[in-house]
Amino acid sequence: MKAVVQRVTRASVTVGGEQISAIGRGICVLLGISLEDTQKELEHMVRKILNLRVFEDESGKHWSKSVMDKQYEVLCVSQFTLQCVLKGHKPDFHLAMPTEQAEGFYNSFLEQLRKMYRPELIKDGKFGAYMQVHIQNDGPVTIELESPAPGAATSDPKQLSKLEKQQQRKEKTRAKGPSESSKERNTPRKEDRSASSGAEGDVSSEREP
Repeated sequence: MKAVVQRVTRASVTVGGEQISAIGRGICVLLGISLEDTQKELEHMVRKILNLRVFEDESGKHWSKSVMDKQYEVLCVSQFTLQCVLKGHKPDFHLAMPTEQAEGFYNSFLEQLRKMYRPELIKDGKFGAYMQVHIQNDGPVTIELESPAPGAATSDPKQLSKLEKQQQRKEKTRAKGPSESSKERNTPRKEDRSASSGAEGDVSSEREP
């Protein structure tokens, strides 16, 4: 799932010459749903959008407050073209979720937003319609968000670093194992020195690679 989040002073959606939705200060979210998206990706994206700190606080400090902190509005617009891949110069949208599935998924996304925030502050366009989206970007500030790929272990850099260190320790342990065994085989024992010439021959042969 991909989202383009824009901080706006106002935004609106017009269909067939009629304005169907509008917000004042807040964020406009263009959402692209992937063929492989599940409820897990949906919930991840909702959390990211609502907690994204793109507003300043009361003292003027930038990047300090989220849309929920400021109690601003959210305008969501479904945009399958975010799942575009190029074949030469031609856009291809085979990675986008099919319309019949995507509409229900998008409605679930809106429900989750309203569940986690104030329902009356969540607005949207018209799914599947030809829309004119009017965005007055404030800044401009535009943030691209992408949910972790389905099946990915984690997208948290700290967690990834931890997993990498664990993997490195495992590799060192595996590398160390044969080395230690080799050291033990190659280290002459005291009793071998007092053994017969035949035994010394055996030890000598063990020392050779």
